[in-house]
Amino acid sequence: MKKFYFFFLLVAFSSQLSARHIIGGEITYRCNGAGGYTFTMLVYRDCNSGGAPFDTPAKVSIYRESSGGFMEIVTLDAALGTVEVVPLPNDPCTNVPNVCVEKATYTFSTNLPALPNDDQYHILYQRCCRNNTIANLNDPGSQGATYIVSIPAPVTVMNDEVDCGNNSPTFDNFPPVVICAGVPIDFDHGATDPDTTDQLVYRFCSPLRGGGLIGSPGFPGDPASCQGVAPDPACPPPHTEVSFAFPTYSPTNPMGGDPQIEIDPATGLITGTPNVLGQFVVGVCVEEYRDGELLSMIRRDFQFNVTTCQPLVAASIESDEIVNGNQFLVTACGEREVEFINTSEQRSNIDEFFWLFDTDGDGVEETFMDWSPIIAFPDTGFYEGLLVLNPGLVCADTAIIALNIFPGITADYSFDYDTCVSGPVTFTDASFSDAGPNTIVDWFWDFADGNTSSQQNPVHPYVIPGNFPVSLTVTDINGCQITETLPVPYFPAPALLIIEPNTFLGCAPADIFFNNLSTPIDSTYDILWDFGDGNTSTEISPTHAYEEPGIYSISLEVTSPIGCFAADSFANFITILASPVADFSYMPEELTSFASTATFTDESIEAIRWDWQFDESGTSILQNPVFEFPDTGQQVVTLIVTHESGCTDTTQQILDVIPQVTYFLPNAFTPNFDDLNDEFLGVGIFDGMRDFQMQIFNRWGEQVFATTDPNIGWNGKKNNAGKLSPAGVYVYQASFFNPRGQLIELKGYATLLK
Repeated sequence: MKKFYFFFLLVAFSSQLSARHIIGGEITYRCNGAGGYTFTMLVYRDCNSGGAPFDTPAKVSIYRESSGGFMEIVTLDAALGTVEVVPLPNDPCTNVPNVCVEKATYTFSTNLPALPNDDQYHILYQRCCRNNTIANLNDPGSQGATYIVSIPAPVTVMNDEVDCGNNSPTFDNFPPVVICAGVPIDFDHGATDPDTTDQLVYRFCSPLRGGGLIGSPGFPGDPASCQGVAPDPACPPPHTEVSFAFPTYSPTNPMGGDPQIEIDPATGLITGTPNVLGQFVVGVCVEEYRDGELLSMIRRDFQFNVTTCQPLVAASIESDEIVNGNQFLVTACGEREVEFINTSEQRSNIDEFFWLFDTDGDGVEETFMDWSPIIAFPDTGFYEGLLVLNPGLVCADTAIIALNIFPGITADYSFDYDTCVSGPVTFTDASFSDAGPNTIVDWFWDFADGNTSSQQNPVHPYVIPGNFPVSLTVTDINGCQITETLPVPYFPAPALLIIEPNTFLGCAPADIFFNNLSTPIDSTYDILWDFGDGNTSTEISPTHAYEEPGIYSISLEVTSPIGCFAADSFANFITILASPVADFSYMPEELTSFASTATFTDESIEAIRWDWQFDESGTSILQNPVFEFPDTGQQVVTLIVTHESGCTDTTQQILDVIPQVTYFLPNAFTPNFDDLNDEFLGVGIFDGMRDFQMQIFNRWGEQVFATTDPNIGWNGKKNNAGKLSPAGVYVYQASFFNPRGQLIELKGYATLLK
């Protein structure tokens, strides 16, 4: 039996308080008599990642549960006892990685007064946090653990004459530190009960949460609170179960796998085949029954680590099938000399090897020393052998070999088709087996065009030409299989020339696409189209432009690479109708916001109907319409004209209706408040004017007025307030941008008259 173990990296935070380090734990008790109890708490941690150390001391709280709820009795400082590294399995033939798990033992005693029948004690310890890399929990790094054991009232008897009512069971073993994926496990998770008459029942159950991230970096608060990293006192029941990553994982299916692990309810034996890699939290509950009634329950919370294992020495060969891990089944068909390919590992750890075979069937084994020997056998039949690695050494392994030599099998076939007229290809099987007639039971054809068949003699139509490497694989009653591949050249001419134009009726000039639907055909064929207008093409499916109206006959010739020829003609196939030529002019050539009406003159050729579209502003069916554009800017004018044949032509022109702004300033004003020429104010059309500015200065260069609104003028007072400025000549300058972004600048004199 090979033993395999693995390495799994455990991740820890740098903070001592919040380090992800919890692996497992449980609490059990012994009754000392007269109300005295001794408790043993085991806590397991990851010691390979710099996680938080064991608590010194551990805060263990005792609660009394009654009909009124939970009452704290005491919180004990449980002193840290022994700390020891859980030993890894000692297997010199397995590469055991650097894994470290520590077990801390806390032992503490106390007296517990007797309770009424409906009450009980709960002894519990809480700590955060679990490893952040656990696979079967949601957000495992924020979930801590609660380790709890309960002492019910029937155990704490009222009668002082009875010293002890019960002792809890204790687990016999701690689960293995590492487990190999794909290797069945068989772990005894049983417990021993000093009260031998009690019955123990085992089941998977959910571990309990305890504490949280409060008090760790990034999570301010009291670390001793119920959601803290080290609750003090531990918080009373009920406790929340850990959050499994449902639906893949659950308390009863904590590791996935197929088959999933199970626990025997009577013995505690855990079996199954874990095949999902990762770290998995598992809970086991042991219920203690006395006289058919549940007395108490202990709960263990632990972590399984599953990975791929690598043995140091493993014997293996290339084979058709592997049975039970080390029996290799090899099949040879028609070969008396068989090469055995040695795939054993690890080559550097293999000091000696040899092969043993009874080649003559006389019970005498022959030894072969080549790494991958070629061994001759006298006839068909069944032979057994061994591959032995490191015989007599500690790290040794053996592969058991079962060889079946069957009669040979030959795959062959023929094919037939009309080489110059396209049609299906008939394939005829000519395979045979030396095992006898009618011993071939399976045929598989691959026609190299994406199609297959399981018939013995199929008929296959090819829709494209080419050299097809057709393969036939045959299998006989012994499972012997062989493949034969032969080239099948398929280059006939199409039996029927089929063409499909995108239209049979077009308006000149017309682009007609001729879709060649003839099969088989590809670029290796010579193609010649005649479009009936003096033009030709050698494309498979060409597009041709007809410039002149008329009725045209089409012809097509196809020549295959081996000279097969097909031709056809299509009389009066394409009709091209006459088309008009659309064109127009307009006046005036320059339109403005002051003169936005245009007269349009049709200049089309052979048009009988006109459809005008004046951008999005209007339409007309007149031949020569007049249209006033309601807005400025570029206007797209579209003219669609129709020929008497029904064909149309379209033309477009872009007209620019130029927006205009006017602004005029007087040369004098009289601010005498007679409502006539009282302000120096510009007049004009201001729509579309942007960034207007005007400034007025006196003869000493002092600014007496400024505005950014063309509708506000100067009333002769400084900044339009106070007393009237002296009569005289003032300088103004004004500027603005017109609607097309052109800067307009004005400078001049304003004479103030009184």
